[in-house]
Amino acid sequence: MARGLLLGGAIAALLATAFPAQASSSSSPVFDDPPPDKIVIKVATVNGSGCPRGTAAVAVSPDNTAFTVTYSDYLAQVGGGAPSTAFRKNCQLNLIVHVPQGFTYAIASVDYRGFASLQRGASGTQKASYYFQGSPDTASRSHPFSGPYEDNWQATDETEWAQLVWAPCGVERNFNINTELRVNKGTSPANSTSFMTMDSTDGDISTIYHLAWKECPQN
Repeated sequence: MARGLLLGGAIAALLATAFPAQASSSSSPVFDDPPPDKIVIKVATVNGSGCPRGTAAVAVSPDNTAFTVTYSDYLAQVGGGAPSTAFRKNCQLNLIVHVPQGFTYAIASVDYRGFASLQRGASGTQKASYYFQGSPDTASRSHPFSGPYEDNWQATDETEWAQLVWAPCGVERNFNINTELRVNKGTSPANSTSFMTMDSTDGDISTIYHLAWKECPQN
């Protein structure tokens, strides 16, 4: 995807360590309302075997509480004549975020969906990591699946309120989302095929990132 996508909305960040001045120690969530102004997201780069050029798109909810990444060619497969490298697919999105002055944001939860066909003895994994450009800290979540499995799948990454990590106020940094699907043949029959997709019968599936907002401290 060579050109940036200009979208009204917002994205969020999830890191392994918090910015102490901005992370709340309260166990009770007290979210501020989303900012009323439009937020602009530009897709700087899209790289990976799971998202060839033109097969991933970003859209933001009108109320700025979630954004969606849609894939149309995200398939990991073993067997069935698939290339030896097809067992793992990934997609890294590098996003430029313009947030209204005075606000910061965090990822509260992420919903991933797709379809899996795993033979007995085979297994699959969905994994995602999130980080700011230039930061050494990366937060990762993974979800395993075991065969036999023939159905839609869903995985949710959730973060407790006290562990939410907020984007730094007054600083614009690119945000990276790296997702991965992996399928292992295991002890499944030699002539069998197993696969996982972040895809659906109508050509796309949405990965939804739910946002939390709060106002930055006043100087």
